[in-house]
Amino acid sequence: MTRLPEGLAAALDDGVRTWSFDELHAEVDALAARFTAQGTRVLATLMDNAPAWVVADFAAAQAGIVHVPLPVFFTPEQIGHALRAAGADTVLTPESLAVNWAGAPTSVCTIAHRSLAIVRLPGVPPPMPAGTSKITFTSGTTGAPKGVCLSDGAMRQVAEGLVTAMGPLDIRRHLCALPFAVLLENISGVMAPLLRGATCIVRPLEQVGLTGSSSFDAARFHALVAAEQPHSLILLPQMLRAWVGYVMQSGQRVPASLRMVAVGGAAVGWKLLQAAHAVGIPAYEGYGLSEGASVQTLNLPGADRPGSAGRVLPHAQLRIAGDGEVEVAGSLFSGYLGSAQVPPSWWPTGDLGELDRDGFLHIKGRKKHVLITAFGRNVSPEWVETALRSESVIAQAVVFGDGEPALSAVLWPVRADASDAALQAAVDAANGTLPDYARIARWLRGRADFNAASGMSTTNGRPQRATILQLHADGLAKAPHTTA
Repeated sequence: MTRLPEGLAAALDDGVRTWSFDELHAEVDALAARFTAQGTRVLATLMDNAPAWVVADFAAAQAGIVHVPLPVFFTPEQIGHALRAAGADTVLTPESLAVNWAGAPTSVCTIAHRSLAIVRLPGVPPPMPAGTSKITFTSGTTGAPKGVCLSDGAMRQVAEGLVTAMGPLDIRRHLCALPFAVLLENISGVMAPLLRGATCIVRPLEQVGLTGSSSFDAARFHALVAAEQPHSLILLPQMLRAWVGYVMQSGQRVPASLRMVAVGGAAVGWKLLQAAHAVGIPAYEGYGLSEGASVQTLNLPGADRPGSAGRVLPHAQLRIAGDGEVEVAGSLFSGYLGSAQVPPSWWPTGDLGELDRDGFLHIKGRKKHVLITAFGRNVSPEWVETALRSESVIAQAVVFGDGEPALSAVLWPVRADASDAALQAAVDAANGTLPDYARIARWLRGRADFNAASGMSTTNGRPQRATILQLHADGLAKAPHTTA
């Protein structure tokens, strides 16, 4: 496992107290021993950001067990799928959530001054790639998110690569702004800073201003940043967009302590980066994927090209295939959960891109149609469209939202005389079956039936997405948000 520094310097700060590196080691040792004694093989964590999460992550690695971090914004169905797929035999969660497993053997323990429940499940680990240390489940392009199996070595490579690349910035205080279950924050915002000997400032996500996966209070976030004076942050594009807007409107000043605000998870755009720099936010775009154990490229102060995803980091390799697809090597995953297929030495990312003469990567789009919201959530539009068409009022639906903070849809009713209220009720019902990042925030009635005659579908019924968006873009922009 990744061995952290030792000593009395602060490793974690939750606003109430701090834990030195020596105290963190003691907490990790005690929890790892408990996992070993009780025979845990696959640990799932379901909790808010807290020092206890960090302790559990390192304890699992030390005990040689598999850690399955679960985002709190997953639906119960997605959580159940992940637990079954990974064969989790232990869940570490707040006592308030342990009731979801009523009847399962449960004990209470104190980790980093927090009382948590340890729930034992009859899970049996399935076959998984040798050396699997962590299984990260994608945000879910469908209702059954895919498990990416990562080794401790691959994750350590990424953390060490980031420490090397960011060494000149002398980062000593990192404010954790994303959920720890998100691999980007887990590795880049916890493992790398701690390996560097820096302090991780850990707060519940509500204090950071983040609710669910896609709701962000920029004023609350700014107040926390101003109070804590961090050197670095990691943000999603929509979080940066909201923060820039708040600073511009309020006239607040960005703390001079900030040296690096890494932005990733979805396309950022050079205009947003320019606006951020204009108000004093040192924002720099990066690029990566779970199959590469998080980040592969990053812009840095002194090596920055706005509009690009940056240069390749020390732990990674990158090339462009003949068809323009970006391929990466280096810190690759070990395979997908439930699949015996061994990943190739060069992993095809599904992204189209090019390298300029100075080695900066420019992403040009996706080979296959997957929406990536401004909050970095991957969503298959077909998944959401199926939920919408499951409602008896809706005959056809096409979902949009790539690069947007929320999804929108163009709908065609089963009956032409269906009221807007009936369509809204159907959207509300569909939204109720979906996680927050996959819900429809605004919709518009189609201007014609989705068929070949109108040009909005192929002869075999597949929607012509570009045509539909072109015909309805102005209306979608003006459509009111749903109340669901």
